[in-house]
Amino acid sequence: MYQPPKRILPVIVISQFFCTSLWFAGNAVVSDIVQQFHLGPGYPALLASVVQFGFISGTLIFAILSIADRFPPSRVFFGCAIIAALLNFATTIDGITAGELILFRFLTGFFIAGIYPVGMKIASDHYQQGLGRSLGFLVGALVLGTAFPHLLKFVMLALPWKYVMFATSLLSVVGGLAMLLFVPDGQYRQQGIKGSFTAFLSGFRNREFRVAAFGYFGHMWELYTFWVFVPVMLTAYKSRYPGVDFNVPLMSFAIISVGSIACVLGGIISQRIGVKKTATMALSLSCLCCIISPWLLSCSSAILFFAFLFTWSIAVIPDSPLFATLVARNAPPEAKGTSLTIVNCIGFSITILSIQFISMLKTPENTGYIYMLLAIGPALGLMGLLRKNSRPDL
Repeated sequence: MYQPPKRILPVIVISQFFCTSLWFAGNAVVSDIVQQFHLGPGYPALLASVVQFGFISGTLIFAILSIADRFPPSRVFFGCAIIAALLNFATTIDGITAGELILFRFLTGFFIAGIYPVGMKIASDHYQQGLGRSLGFLVGALVLGTAFPHLLKFVMLALPWKYVMFATSLLSVVGGLAMLLFVPDGQYRQQGIKGSFTAFLSGFRNREFRVAAFGYFGHMWELYTFWVFVPVMLTAYKSRYPGVDFNVPLMSFAIISVGSIACVLGGIISQRIGVKKTATMALSLSCLCCIISPWLLSCSSAILFFAFLFTWSIAVIPDSPLFATLVARNAPPEAKGTSLTIVNCIGFSITILSIQFISMLKTPENTGYIYMLLAIGPALGLMGLLRKNSRPDL
């Protein structure tokens, strides 16, 4: 049985971590951006959504053209990491307007489409046995990459916000180079199909593929909206209970990043009890967190408040690599990368709807219970996973 070199998974994980730090770099410094450009209160949600929209546009184009299957994926990853780093760096240009900033963040998201799903494709080309565990490490790296700009913001608190953008751009260049130099094509890579307007949807003909994909879509309704609003939840709690003193960027990093450990543990657990069962358990727990959030986000006990947010963060993410594993297993072998990409495209489209939906409905009066609405996605995902005629493990 083929065993990839030991360096492969660590390099993929580190590269993914470095490059995906671009994703939420803008969110970590959004308060500084709002102050510099004199923007309105809806700008944080807009900044988060425009990156997601760029990612969606990129994944759709990449899927239609079957980029991840037709070309060496490590080279695709490298090229997109360099371009995304340059675009992220461009947000620091002196004299840039708010509209140009939005454009650069959109384009950064567009080229992240060649980083995150392509990284999963690379991992699936090297690992067939234990793919859930491998993708657990990979998505764990995404979680750390997502949280890392908040830590940079805390460390660089006395420095201008542009330094966070400088640092994340440099990390992306290093990550892209590492993938290009140290990760060759995997043993299980198959030459992909030619691009067309229908081939990228071929996986949806498989019922088990659809079950996995719809579970992932329900999960995505909750995931990124939770991450975007973690600083908002912390700020609201600090305003409600001014006697509780904590640093919002540092706590945001801690809460979001703990999900990386959950991804790794979820991958390990899935090897014992099955991928689908583990994903279903995680999705059920995160759904429960949404439902009980009104009581725990407004409670006077800071210990209970923080314990709940850490628990929610642990529950919200481990099903992500597991659904990716199920999608990869049930995708046509020659279109595995394209299938992962289009599922990502649809999933992240859902995140825009969710972020804007919560942002539009949120008011100072309902801030305690608005996040109950995030339970809609997990509940719908669970309906498909728990159907009687669904196989116990895909």
